[in-house]
Amino acid sequence: MDRALIPEGLKRCPLPVFGLWTLLLVGVIGWGVLAGGVVLLKAMNVTGLNDYFGFGAYITADLAIIALGAGAFFSGFLYYGLSRFFPALKELGKIINLAVVVGFVCYTGALAILLLEIGQPLRGWFGYWHANVHSMLTEVIFCISCYAIVLIIEYVPIILENRKLGEVKPLAVFGHSMHDIMAIFALTGTFLSFFHQGSLGGVAGVLFSRPYVYRTGLFIWPWTFFLFILSAIASGPAFTALICRAIERVSRKKLVDRSVYELIGKIEGVLLGIYMVLKIADTVYWGFVQSPGFGLTLGDFYWGPYGIWLLIAEIGVCGVLPAVILLSPAGRRSNCLLFSAFLLDIIGVSLNRFVMTIPAIAAPVMPFDKWQVYVPTIYETAPILAMLAYCVLIISLSYRYLPLFPREKELNRV
Repeated sequence: MDRALIPEGLKRCPLPVFGLWTLLLVGVIGWGVLAGGVVLLKAMNVTGLNDYFGFGAYITADLAIIALGAGAFFSGFLYYGLSRFFPALKELGKIINLAVVVGFVCYTGALAILLLEIGQPLRGWFGYWHANVHSMLTEVIFCISCYAIVLIIEYVPIILENRKLGEVKPLAVFGHSMHDIMAIFALTGTFLSFFHQGSLGGVAGVLFSRPYVYRTGLFIWPWTFFLFILSAIASGPAFTALICRAIERVSRKKLVDRSVYELIGKIEGVLLGIYMVLKIADTVYWGFVQSPGFGLTLGDFYWGPYGIWLLIAEIGVCGVLPAVILLSPAGRRSNCLLFSAFLLDIIGVSLNRFVMTIPAIAAPVMPFDKWQVYVPTIYETAPILAMLAYCVLIISLSYRYLPLFPREKELNRV
């Protein structure tokens, strides 16, 4: 039965091996669900959150995974929207299915974690019915939810390409019809993601009582609004490419042409380079012009575990360095350098989301305040690990039973 579900002409690992892998992932997911159940039963006091830290590991993980999931909307925008003007972008069609799956797991996983973060999930519908039109979070919750629905719609025709499902004529016709209009959903997703990625940064940037993250900006939008968008599109496709490479290494197969990786590297290099220039300019202005107006110096924002190393790691090691590698033709031709740069890029955007969440709250804002240290508990780490295991499980099932890579059969002919 399992063999009949695998795409025709393709080989996959033996079912017992895949079964053990699936069992391991399901075990991690079950552990996280159990921990999440304890949080819902005993409330947030079992977590590391307190009166100082209203945001913690949940939000950090959500912000990071949503940024990395940007590969779906940005790759779709490039492929469906710009490839007619720039034919070279048609190469992304070889990896676009994987980008959709990665976006799907990232956004649905983030929504699952949010059920714990809001504390009372039974009242989660309040954000939609009693929307605060003056809050950027209202736009975030609507756009993330709508884009998750768009990703489900984009994922359905990929599922319907399954070998057995394709034998059912009505399903095959329905899937083919959806493929014909997929550009509409991809471009709709681009519109939705553009705004919610920015508003996630805008939420931090408008906190004038938190000098660590507060920024001036353009009209009602702080600079963090634009930096969050740019950092997401400068890392999301790199995340998709790195996952593709990981699948290649595990399966010992070639799934996409080398030109796809180099194209993504070139695009990400340009975007990351632009982001780094703007990020450095923003940091310099924040540290040496804006902060002195609050009576603070750059050194006042870094202490203890939240030391200046965070700034060096985010901008230098995980920002400038991968940008230089990706902008270099020689760097893109080297597998070691290319995928190392992708990894550093991913770590950099995740570190940025951490910095904009935890140290921003840990820093004292009143004369009688002191630096605080946040330590997540097992009831926070377990659901996050479960969310990651869920992402890996769906990607594993999709690779095994769906034809994600159009060139796989051709590239692995014996």
